[in-house]
Amino acid sequence: MYMGDYIAIERQTGPFTFECESVSTGTPFNAEVDRDKRRIFSDFSFPKQHPTACRFLRPDGDLVRCTIHRDSPPQCKFYRCVVMRVQDRHGMVLGTVRGTLDIHSDDPGLRAVWVAMERKRPKSDVEAEPWIATFLREKGYRVE
Repeated sequence: MYMGDYIAIERQTGPFTFECESVSTGTPFNAEVDRDKRRIFSDFSFPKQHPTACRFLRPDGDLVRCTIHRDSPPQCKFYRCVVMRVQDRHGMVLGTVRGTLDIHSDDPGLRAVWVAMERKRPKSDVEAEPWIATFLREKGYRVE
């Protein structure tokens, strides 16, 4: 939501094409809105309501999507907002696991399971992500 501080649109070159700059590195890049996201990109109410958000984010149902996923700069490609949604057995979302593999939840049961799990999980993020999903499923949570 705050990548608007790091991605600047320098110039619009067509209806869905832009010359941009990755502000943190000063690196220019060209972006084209993904064809399958042009409908949602055309609604400008979200950027008006969220002035610090990246200009290319748009709501799509319950999700907020990047509309230039193919052309997004490296800083975006390496950043993952949510890698898992943790639900109870009825499908109620209890928390999310972010790209940094930390939990965001107000549910005391899930938080307690998470603390116990952190002592055991693999150090490598590549190994840890599937391990965390399996661990949570074994504890009775649904993970998407």
